[in-house]
Amino acid sequence: MTGKSAKDLVAEANREVRTLSAEEALRGLGQPGTVLVDVREGEELARTGRIAGAIHVPRGVLEFQADPASPSHKAELGGGRRLILYCASGNRSALAAKALQEMGLGPVAHVAGGFAALEKAGGPVEPA
Repeated sequence: MTGKSAKDLVAEANREVRTLSAEEALRGLGQPGTVLVDVREGEELARTGRIAGAIHVPRGVLEFQADPASPSHKAELGGGRRLILYCASGNRSALAAKALQEMGLGPVAHVAGGFAALEKAGGPVEPA
């Protein structure tokens, strides 16, 4: 392979975006202007639930739902809100946070260790 590997892309994203511990992310829950965004696939949410209060925006459509000019725009992703993203382990959320940052949204961060770390840190889980 002559290009970058997935591992390379994740490492690059982690150097460029803010990474929060699960505890830091949970302290942001409920703060005005802060939105927790679950970027996992629907089947993952169905299996495990999600952190209470998080909105679900699958990674595959994130840029479209974040773009105010898109017909599928989600208002919760705009307006200068602080966006904290998580996935299962922290890799997809790093890539997603980098994309949103490049779009000029934010402030944007992602959670190291993803859903598993949030749950272990006592994050309240609700059914999807």
